[in-house]
Amino acid sequence: MAARATLLALAFCPALLATAPALGAIVPQQGIAGVRLGMTQAKVRAVLGAPQRMVHGRNEFGRFTELRYPGLRVAFQGTASVSNISTTRTSEKTVGTVGVGSTESQVRMHVGGVRCKTEFGFRHCFLGQFLAGHRVTDFFIRHGRVTRVDVGFVID
Repeated sequence: MAARATLLALAFCPALLATAPALGAIVPQQGIAGVRLGMTQAKVRAVLGAPQRMVHGRNEFGRFTELRYPGLRVAFQGTASVSNISTTRTSEKTVGTVGVGSTESQVRMHVGGVRCKTEFGFRHCFLGQFLAGHRVTDFFIRHGRVTRVDVGFVID
């Protein structure tokens, strides 16, 4: 009986995997690597495990905490919930396969509604509005390729 239950469970595994969301995905305006804006530190740790390093500090907006993982930073402005997720991992991609290492033209082609421009001496492509409280997804471009992706709330 136990062997039959195991076989049934294994038979359903591919179906479960096919319907599960990709944990490593960049989800514009929502999150990266299974971490979503607004999550608590406990929920982030449940998804990613213990961070390599924790940084605590103060800036012009108040106290913050940052959980650092290889190629991934999760920031908590005010320390309560995720305010920004930043990645330099090449393994993190959108559904349209855009992420670190993608060209600007790939970002334009596969990320609906994205706008690209050069501001303050750097090139970026972004979704959302840079207004306090709004969500923004920002693809930082250097030498024509994405070097970092941030998903976060605009604080000021």
